[in-house]
Amino acid sequence: MADTSVEDLKQQFHAALDAARTPAALKALRDDYLGRKHGRVTALVKSIATAPPEDRRTLGAAANTLKQQIEQALKAREAGVAADARPADALDVTLPGRRGWTGRRHPLTQVRERVEDIFMAMGYQVIEGPEVEDDWHNFEALNMPAAHPARDMQDTLYLSSPVPAPDDGRAATLLRTHTSGMQIRYMEQHEPPVRIIAPGRVYRRDNFDATHTPMFTQVEGLVVDEDITLGDLKGTLNAFAEEFFDARVATRFRPSFFPYTEPSAELDVECQGCSGRGCPLCKQTGWIEILGCGMVHPAVFEAVGYDPDRYTGFAFGVGIERLALRLYGVDDIRMFYENDLRFLEQVAL
Repeated sequence: MADTSVEDLKQQFHAALDAARTPAALKALRDDYLGRKHGRVTALVKSIATAPPEDRRTLGAAANTLKQQIEQALKAREAGVAADARPADALDVTLPGRRGWTGRRHPLTQVRERVEDIFMAMGYQVIEGPEVEDDWHNFEALNMPAAHPARDMQDTLYLSSPVPAPDDGRAATLLRTHTSGMQIRYMEQHEPPVRIIAPGRVYRRDNFDATHTPMFTQVEGLVVDEDITLGDLKGTLNAFAEEFFDARVATRFRPSFFPYTEPSAELDVECQGCSGRGCPLCKQTGWIEILGCGMVHPAVFEAVGYDPDRYTGFAFGVGIERLALRLYGVDDIRMFYENDLRFLEQVAL
């Protein structure tokens, strides 16, 4: 059924493409099929999460292939329509050439979309939530009660009193320090199985330097079901690293600590700048840490009413800027925010 849906969508697109003869018609066709909110291909990709598990990989691959084919076909037709619409005497071939300026999405936006595409192809659902969060979803339900030392790691920007009222653990409001709170919001409204990623901006009281920014983009991931194991976590994240970077990329997991996972780990990938030999980019270690992960702590399940004796799960959080540093071999995160076109044009995908 999945293959038939993809093939039908492909045939419908090409029939519509044959009838599109103007720039306006092509723009409408692009929005109809590739629009990020209501596009037909976008809807097909989102439907992967509800497809039978055995069909998800095949449907994900077919959907991504269809998306690429549609983008290529539209680009070719747009060039042809533009050429046909140009009057024969509109171009003076004796004039010197002009440099054409082409707009494109910011490199960090492209990295985020690449991450989303990889996980959607695995059957994950993409969700978003509020950037102004309450203490319960950002800390308490994630096994970080008041005065927990792990809160010091976050350097929180509070919008109201950082001490919750005695009768209301949700009283304090803050700019979220991670998108992990979306784990709680989603599980409060849905029963297992769960397979989601939650991308979005997060905020911390960090100095703006070569490796830190007070605002950055995080993608939180969560999987919950019966019999989910640490092996599932490692297999998923290794597959992600191989797809995002290179099939030959070397990875390693190191033990770590996060209050909402147990056991916890960090995933490192081999430094692209030195191929693991050691350089300033990787601080001479040969490795660059790209994300934190672990098995969901039973206390988190108890906070949302899941039975920790029945369900297990894993969670991970990856910073888009950290991925971009590793992908492009850049050693200063500020370069992504300085709007220097010379730099942005070099690193665009």
